[in-house]
Amino acid sequence: MTRLPDPSVRPAGLADQFGRRARDLRVSVTDRCNLRCTYCMPAEGLPWMPKAEMLTDEEMLRIIGVFVRDGITQVRLTGGEPLLRRSLVDLVAGIAALEPRPKIAMTTNGVGLERVAIGLKEAGLDRVNVSLDTIDSDTFTQLTRRDRLADVEAGLKAAADAGLTPVKVNAVAMRGINDDSVADVLAWCLERGYELRFIEQMPLDAQHAWDRTQMISADEIRERLSQRWELTPLPAADRGSAPAERFLIDGGPETVGIIASVSAPFCAACDRTRLTADGQVRNCLFSTTETDLRGPLREGATDDELLGLMRGEMWRKRRGHGIGDPDFVQPDRPMSAIGG
Repeated sequence: MTRLPDPSVRPAGLADQFGRRARDLRVSVTDRCNLRCTYCMPAEGLPWMPKAEMLTDEEMLRIIGVFVRDGITQVRLTGGEPLLRRSLVDLVAGIAALEPRPKIAMTTNGVGLERVAIGLKEAGLDRVNVSLDTIDSDTFTQLTRRDRLADVEAGLKAAADAGLTPVKVNAVAMRGINDDSVADVLAWCLERGYELRFIEQMPLDAQHAWDRTQMISADEIRERLSQRWELTPLPAADRGSAPAERFLIDGGPETVGIIASVSAPFCAACDRTRLTADGQVRNCLFSTTETDLRGPLREGATDDELLGLMRGEMWRKRRGHGIGDPDFVQPDRPMSAIGG
């Protein structure tokens, strides 16, 4: 079992050494995905976790419940592609039944969302983010290696119709691929009432081929959008721990967000922690270490013992992710295994 820091010097709750406290839990419910995005995984896919290594619904709900009782107020379900977990609706209902009830969100590629949007809403899902980097069918197929843009569009509409609002779209701009159409994506979202968030591409690809010189920065995205609209930054005080810097579009009320994860990291306000589908808790998306909860849980650990492991992992959280530092090391796990 992982050795913990001296509890006498740690405050209660999911705190770290820099005054931050976890309120937002990102839960990867599966590492599987039905797309093969070029910046995430190779064309042939990846070796998936054996089912026996993945947490069951009962195990996942127990761990999430311990997190919630120690201050987590939002649970975001991720993957891989979370819609590939067959029991997802039941899992959402179980989270919604926790006391105190956390807010429940989900990040998805949207491919299978149309068929389950109503069921997820009725189970207790509050809102959804859909990853969509382009609205051009050919570019979508090139990027994802799948011709499924129409399914994503249908999923977005179904989410809005079901009341999973605000429906947010996450987009990554990539040089020479879709960076010349960022304004078109925003216009498309504005027409449909979706809130767009651009995200800088991060070093989380399975191929470890990320190159910062090829990344489209937040400043570049803002410059390209400003050629069509007037962008007015909202007060920094309104941002809180949210990762996106938000801008009013032509005076509002519509907004667009830009997440500068690499060029202007927001680590100082980070309130996130993560649970992988195989029961590992991670204190940062870019952590190179993690703490096993699955083993102790299956060996009969009490909730208090699990909580001690969670708190110990949070206490080890670094001041920042360190991208750009000479000693930065990309995590061994790709994004699909960590959870977005």
